[in-house]
This record gives sequence, structure tokens and C-alpha cells, in this order.
Amino acid sequence: MPPSSIDAVGVDAFDVSSHLLDANGFPLLDWDAAQQWVQGIPGEHAQAAAWAACEQAWLEHLRATLGSGYSLLVRDDVALLSTLEANVADATIDYVGKTRQRIVRVLDGIAQVPEWGYDVLLVFDDEDAYYRYVAHYYPEAGEFAASGGMYIHDGCGHFVTVKADLRAIEPVIAHELTHGCLGHLPIPAWLNEGLAVNTERRLSPSPSGMYSNSSPQQMQARHRKFWKAQEIQEFWSGKSFLRADEGNELSYDLARIMVSQFGSDWGNFRSFVLEAHGEDGGAAAAQRHLGVELGHVACALLERELDPGFAPDPSVWDGAPERGAFHE
Repeated sequence: MPPSSIDAVGVDAFDVSSHLLDANGFPLLDWDAAQQWVQGIPGEHAQAAAWAACEQAWLEHLRATLGSGYSLLVRDDVALLSTLEANVADATIDYVGKTRQRIVRVLDGIAQVPEWGYDVLLVFDDEDAYYRYVAHYYPEAGEFAASGGMYIHDGCGHFVTVKADLRAIEPVIAHELTHGCLGHLPIPAWLNEGLAVNTERRLSPSPSGMYSNSSPQQMQARHRKFWKAQEIQEFWSGKSFLRADEGNELSYDLARIMVSQFGSDWGNFRSFVLEAHGEDGGAAAAQRHLGVELGHVACALLERELDPGFAPDPSVWDGAPERGAFHE
């Protein structure tokens, strides 16, 4: 049976059952309440252990809701909830651990493994359950692009995907793990996604070498046709990554290209990433560490005349900027 409470030295037990919320039929722990309880525990090591216990308790309740076919496998710093066969689950756990180490090496000085808790991976059996679960983390109204995986940066950060053979979900794991290792940075969505896409392609390249049905020449033509002043402001604010039309695909590709261009000078790029902030789309940090105006770079990549409307302009953005870590 899933635990109803968690004990810790120096504080009253945490009542798990009374802090479970309903998220479209799935149990969700009140992570604010859990964090408040953990912070009252004396000793950093004890706090880390208590937080991990909260994560595991939540996963046990989620497993019970999903049904007897689901199993929770916890090893080292990885927790996997799925119906994968034992050997595939073991291989997935190994892949997560090794990939996390490779991400830290590839994104030297940028990526950081979270100090507390597990790398949590939820693998749903079907798309219906997957979309019902992730819908809780989307706005109530709107039309959003389809996805095969997502990093949920809310309370207990975790990765969500749909069941497939291991080779099929490896790119999703690499992509979403990258987001997890960037969660400590307030970077804009385009930078977050550009780093994730490039890291995914480096660590888990497509067998065919193709990531789009369009040729490079066709993609460039599509970019030139699509991006206007209004659309590029959506890109800087992160809203274009949520579009349900071709703007979704083009946003990921433009982010990939920009990060690839900037990353050629790793020292300056690393300084840029560590200072970039979503509130201005990374504009100030780009000027300081890369010596460029982001609007000028976008115009050059899209083969356009310089257009002042292509510079990040938070005053025209629709709501707060997005953090990224959407899906891929």
C-alpha cells in the first residue's frame, strides 16, 4: 500500500494522504506543503532524504491509481514508473544515469544535476493517459501542439513520455533530461529548447540522420515565409513553441540554429547562458557576452533586411514569458 505519512526526526510526520490533489484523475502531491515540511527538518542531509521520500510516496500513489500493470523501479538517483518489462526497465534506468553524466560533460559549466530527489521518468501506456496527465500543466483554454514527451518543471520536476521500445524513447529522454539539468537557470524558452535539441541530436542522433521531412533549402524557405515581426516576438517570449501550426516546428529549428551558431565560442556562450534571462529574451546577456543584438542575428539567419521589430520587445508580449521545456 502507498504510504499515508512520512516520518522525520525533529518534526511531526507529513500526512501524505491529506496533501494529495486531483489532477484530471491522477494524484498530485501538494509540493508547496511538502517543501514547507521538509524545510522544517534539521540538517541538509535529512532534508534531502525527506524530499526523496515525498517523491517516492507520490509515485507509489500514482502507481496504485494507474493499476497493477505499473511498477515503480528506484535505483541510484533514478525512479521509473512504467509497465516496461524488467530488462527494458533496467536498461532505461541505466540509460538515464549515463545520459545525465554525458549531458553534464557536453554542457560543461552550464548543466547541473539537481541536488535533491530523483530523476523521475513516467512512461504511460497510451496517449490518452499521457495527454490527460499533461493537460493539468497546460492553460485551460487554447490549442496546443502534439508531443511525445515533456519535462514538467513544477514542484517535483519529472519527465513524461509514452511507452515505446527503448530506442524510440531515447531521444525523448536525452531531450527532457537536458531540460532537467537546466532547471536552475532562468533562461528564455528559445535558449532552453535550443540547448535541448542540440544536446539530444549529439547524444541520440536519428538513425536516418533526418529530423524533418523538409530539406535544408525547404526549411530555409519556410522560415523566411513564416517569421514576421509578430511571430518573432512570440519566439522571444516562448509562445511560438506552443503553436499548433508549423510555427511549432520552425521555433524548435530556429532555436537549434541560433544555439549552434552561438555555441561555437563556448567560453563566451557559457557566460551568456549563465546570465540570460527570460524576461528580456536573453537580449542584455547577448549584448554583454556575445556582442550581438538578437534581432540582428535573427534577421541575418532569415536573410532579411534589418528590422527593428525583430529585437526582443517584452512590452508587446502576450503575458509572462515561457520557461521552455515544453516537449519534443
